[in-house]
Amino acid sequence: MNPAPPLCDRLLRVRGTVQGVGFRPYVLRLATELGVNGWVQNDAQGVLVRAVGEAGRLEQFAADLVRRAPGAARVADVEWLDVGPDQPEVNGGFTIIASAVATGEIETGAPVDLAPCPDCRRELTATADRRSGYVFINCTQCGPRYSIIEQLPYDRPQTTMRCFRMCPVCAQEYADPRSRRFHAEPNACPACGPQLRLTDPTGRVLAERDDALDQTVAALLAGQIVAVKGVGGFHLMADATNDDAVAELRRRKHREEKPLAVMFRDPAMLRRWAEVSLRAETLLTSPSCPIVLVPRHDTPVLAAGIGPGNPWVGALLPPSPLHLRLLALADRPLVATSGNLSDEPLCTDDDEARTRLAGIADLFLGHNRAIARPVDDSVVRFTRGGAAILLRRARGYAPTPLRLPARLDQPIVCVGAHMKNTVAVASGDRLVLSPHIGDLDGVATHGVFTRTIETLTALLGARAGGVVCDKHPDYASTRWAETCGLPCCAVQHHLAHVLAVLLEHGHIADHVIGVSWDGTGYGEDGTVWGGEFIRFERGRAVRFARLRPFRLAGGEAAVRDARRVAVALASALDANAAASTAARFGFTANETTTLQTMLTQGLNAPVCTSAGRLFDGVGALLGLGRRNAFEGQLPLAVEIAATRAPAGGRALPFDVVRAPEAAICEIDWRPAVAELIAAPATDAAALAAAFHRGLVRAMVEVCGHAGVKSVALAGGCFQNAFLRDLADNGLAAAGFNVLAPRELPPNDGAIAAGQALGALWNLTTVELPRHP
Repeated sequence: MNPAPPLCDRLLRVRGTVQGVGFRPYVLRLATELGVNGWVQNDAQGVLVRAVGEAGRLEQFAADLVRRAPGAARVADVEWLDVGPDQPEVNGGFTIIASAVATGEIETGAPVDLAPCPDCRRELTATADRRSGYVFINCTQCGPRYSIIEQLPYDRPQTTMRCFRMCPVCAQEYADPRSRRFHAEPNACPACGPQLRLTDPTGRVLAERDDALDQTVAALLAGQIVAVKGVGGFHLMADATNDDAVAELRRRKHREEKPLAVMFRDPAMLRRWAEVSLRAETLLTSPSCPIVLVPRHDTPVLAAGIGPGNPWVGALLPPSPLHLRLLALADRPLVATSGNLSDEPLCTDDDEARTRLAGIADLFLGHNRAIARPVDDSVVRFTRGGAAILLRRARGYAPTPLRLPARLDQPIVCVGAHMKNTVAVASGDRLVLSPHIGDLDGVATHGVFTRTIETLTALLGARAGGVVCDKHPDYASTRWAETCGLPCCAVQHHLAHVLAVLLEHGHIADHVIGVSWDGTGYGEDGTVWGGEFIRFERGRAVRFARLRPFRLAGGEAAVRDARRVAVALASALDANAAASTAARFGFTANETTTLQTMLTQGLNAPVCTSAGRLFDGVGALLGLGRRNAFEGQLPLAVEIAATRAPAGGRALPFDVVRAPEAAICEIDWRPAVAELIAAPATDAAALAAAFHRGLVRAMVEVCGHAGVKSVALAGGCFQNAFLRDLADNGLAAAGFNVLAPRELPPNDGAIAAGQALGALWNLTTVELPRHP
């Protein structure tokens, strides 16, 4: 008789997003299946497992921890450790033991909020199920996570669900390893969990539970606007097929033209209203459940005010059981826009919503499960080639951590930019980037900014030893960093854009050029940058090329009024072109003289190299609009026009020439502008496409002169799917390795991530080349 193989007794350290995703119950079931004894617990670093069994079984056990992990888990690494004398004993079998108390830095990732899983959806509609119709149904594979966490490790007493004591049946599920709700921290049912309530603007309760839902749907179908409390905050909802209701929502919200998101019951309903690719449907139905931009059908027609002149609709499927029931009962698409006034943060509290949304919402559908922190909807779009562009990183994506290429000496806070702000805390080799916060112009948004910094540092148990900011002296984030009392360093804006892409791809700061195109950013020479080519060699960053500079007559006024940019572009040709362009746009003779004086003498007319502003001027010259009612409106109009042109076609001429200063070479846009001014307005679509093609050809030519093999595409201009697709194809055809944002947005939402890498590498400045 052969002796039994010797038993091994080891620890397994599992890092990543492994709390709040059903990982411990999964480990227990796997251990039971393989005959492994021991225990599993949450702790500050993620999950710790003590495993006792034959060597071969332990190896299979460790491999399966990664290979068969729950879908919502993201395992960063698994490490074998020796068992120390202070570890809890193994008493036979396998158990989940109490979480270890966090006493220092917390390395585990906070789990993201997840859309309802297929099993919970089935139970929601099964009449015989005890949770039938219960809008707070969840399990280990779905439901609220980050939005309810107050502290890590992730356990019910450290979430906003601590107020709800589980009934005996729920408690039994929670303790049963065979149950899908085994250690599901938000577990609840109609007998013991949160409940709905519908109130009027004064707070008077009109209905509760299912009656509240029924009255909400009746109000929506009658054309009223209802504020609905979702996962990470309130949505303002209205009938998306009702022109009057949508127009009234725009009027009350002071949102004149920016597109509104629309929620659809399921993919089948969405396909009636829009073209849905396989990639789009896969993302829409994923646990992240973002808004996805999809092409609209001509018929049937959504309300005219959904997205005036926009061929896409920002579509999302229900991100929570509450929304599932709302859409099923309404049986039509519903507007689901952020519950705030324009440029304000998301409302999360019932009383706060009634105060801040007074005069906008007719009714308020709330509930008594508190939201610990706001989380807006994520937004994604696709290029024609199928590349995903993450426009807003929020619910379902954040705060999933990213890995730094080396360890920091001490934790740091990175405060991001002013627009589309996010903040980050970096500690060790991990970077945790917050969900989208927004523009920091208002007091309320700035309050969310400071609270988010406090939240991330508290969740991670990090004691920051420094702060990293943008070099723009007037950014609210920069002013906070300079006055917070911590040692501060600043990373140049466009450098941070490119560094964020290098971080995603694990690329070193060598033999790569970054194309950093956006609206505006503070340049190293004190001018406004935004059309930059930054070459990286041996850990240095040098401004290799730029767009030809032009002036912004009136500074910020030109950002809003694209006519001023068009006149500035025309003035670079000659005075007659400037005068005729000004007259075309309705400027009086005196106004034209004033503009020309500002441009020629540099009076309140800062120099810029901005690709975003170039798109503004081109949009005006093409007759696509005169002003930006929302950020990026004119560049979006140029993209929309380009998509309507036939495939192929010519490119407008751009010259790549030696730069007189501050760069080695520059793209001269004057030949293209001359053609635009001379062309008939009826050719807008063809000209818009030709503008994109010419710009990308010049981009590829510049990169060819740089002597590198890789090109990183960064900055808000690469939200433009038409531009991104041309750049991807043109650069690849020229033999370049194209690095583009994947897990981060191309816009300022990624600046904080780039700042962290800049601090790690001590790479904060873009050098200006010396000219003989």
